[in-house]
Amino acid sequence: MITMVNSKDTNNKRNYTNLKELAIAISKGLSLQNRAMNEEEAVEAAEHLINFFGYSDRVIDNMLEPEDRDSFYTMEDIGVLQTEREETTLYDGREWRIHYWILNVPHIIRLSKMKTPIAIIEKTDASQIYEEIPDEYWKPN
Repeated sequence: MITMVNSKDTNNKRNYTNLKELAIAISKGLSLQNRAMNEEEAVEAAEHLINFFGYSDRVIDNMLEPEDRDSFYTMEDIGVLQTEREETTLYDGREWRIHYWILNVPHIIRLSKMKTPIAIIEKTDASQIYEEIPDEYWKPN
């Protein structure tokens, strides 16, 4: 089991997550936005994050490629990641900003435990038309 640590959580609550929990949180978080991701894709997305974070709680933004940054923004949209900015003054007096991505472990745990409603698809008059088409029309020639 791969775990990731989030040292920012100083409460007595659990401050780590694992691959399965993260994958479930990603899938459920996207479903809240009416976006779908199957289990295999969610596991791949979770592995992608773990490859950056490992056992750390943060990743510096400068190390990300543009396509990785896009996926991080998606994870931020569903609450799995948060951003943080640090400012420091250089020797010549200029301000330097460092941007970090941080795992939001408490939200990952909440998302993974969330109950999601199962959508029931009702047959409407518009969908009935497909039932009236004979089976031989559905077979390839």
